[in-house]
Amino acid sequence: MVRHSLIGLALLTLLTIPVRADNAQIAERILHTYQSQLYTLPATKAGHFGLRMYRQSGDPKYAAAIWQDMARVASTLNQTAEQFPTPAALRAEGARRLEHYQDSDPERRKARQAATAQKPEYLMLGVALLGAMARADEYGLKHREDAQLRALLRQYDFAHYSEDPALIRVWAAQLANQVYWLRQLGEGEYVEGFVRRFRAVYPDDLDAQLSEREYGNKIYGLTHLIFAASGYYQYQVDAEAFDWIYDYFRREIDTILRRCKEDIIAEVGLSFLLAGLEQDPVVAKTRAAIASALDPKAGMIPSVSGGLDLKGGEHRNVLAIMLLDWKGTRPGPDVAQHPKWFAPLPFGLVAK
Repeated sequence: MVRHSLIGLALLTLLTIPVRADNAQIAERILHTYQSQLYTLPATKAGHFGLRMYRQSGDPKYAAAIWQDMARVASTLNQTAEQFPTPAALRAEGARRLEHYQDSDPERRKARQAATAQKPEYLMLGVALLGAMARADEYGLKHREDAQLRALLRQYDFAHYSEDPALIRVWAAQLANQVYWLRQLGEGEYVEGFVRRFRAVYPDDLDAQLSEREYGNKIYGLTHLIFAASGYYQYQVDAEAFDWIYDYFRREIDTILRRCKEDIIAEVGLSFLLAGLEQDPVVAKTRAAIASALDPKAGMIPSVSGGLDLKGGEHRNVLAIMLLDWKGTRPGPDVAQHPKWFAPLPFGLVAK
């Protein structure tokens, strides 16, 4: 974490002297690195990158990556409908996946395994099923067994997960996504309950007592409330609805720059852009921090340890591209807008 302690100290200088390239040029450099090797990435990573770049540019060159993402969604929903159609099966598979759960951060892996041990079905219900159903819905699609999958969802009171302090401490960003996905799907209103419990779990006056992992989890949770409300870069959010988050970020930005990794820093800046607050000083500070982290030879933002793995760095680098050269929000794509992009539909998916 030594490099991160230097970021905060260097910010004032970075904001007042010329840099080696402007932000848009740095974004273009990173974009070229990933664009030229996009289809060497696993489908999950290529789809993640392509969908976000489409929502920035509207460029049809991302159609193949989006189709890959759609195929991943179909596979998840097919498997759930066929192999895990009951709560008992869902729980058993969740327990199996939890036992073999992998994470780049060993401390986070252990914390998630411990917190989820009594609710292993959460890995299937929240992390797999809900995300796939919501993405299909965004594409104007649903699974052919949509009624069955919704009936399975309705056997759970999601507040059992979204208001569990132990789960919030390890899955804050994921839970923020999931309560908005449930709202999107018309399958329950859990946002306000989650926000209340989140704020009780993470009171601002106790930030200094949080470990680096816990602090990062808190900031991630806050950014994902805004991201999820935007439909993931599809719509501008109402700044007043999240004024408590923006006020907190403004107060704490120097601490965030000192304590957090680049992907979290980029998400904080993007949170302001999603509300049309591009002139806010927080945006300039986050952009300066991200621009200063570029490895110009590799053409990407490395990991905290200096790693340059393309797959492992996809999330961090696509966020950097958007932050440094923001082009606004863009709905879609969906099957009604671009039917050829979605043809042929992967097995299991049908138009809504």
